Amino acid sequence: MWSDPIADMLTRIRNAVRARHDVVLIPASRMKAEIARILLEEGYIDGWERVPTSPQDRIRITLRRLPGNRDALSGLKRVSRPGIRIYVPHARIPKVQGGLGVTILSTSRGVMAGHQARKLGIGGEVLLNVW
Repeated sequence: MWSDPIADMLTRIRNAVRARHDVVLIPASRMKAEIARILLEEGYIDGWERVPTSPQDRIRITLRRLPGNRDALSGLKRVSRPGIRIYVPHARIPKVQGGLGVTILSTSRGVMAGHQARKLGIGGEVLLNVW
């Protein structure tokens, strides 16, 4: 049993990127599926799908490569953790790498990218930063 399943997801993705794997499998949950959806929308991964397995479904994430065989994902950092929750109003949503990265938040309207939350004028819990 993990104390922080989202941090486990990020570690699996980081390890797969460093090992130059094309695909990574992680145990599935709704929150992880929403994070994978945002990573796809923002162009950090090529795709994701939920794979039914026993005893728990898995999410298969296809990692993206840029021209020159570079990885689209340079870094993932967990911000809010089970022991320290970080909440911000819409005006204080952090910009990652000077606006080149993405902040992913859990809001009252669901999980979304920081620029969407800023546009809608809602804050929430800062889950992670991606660049």
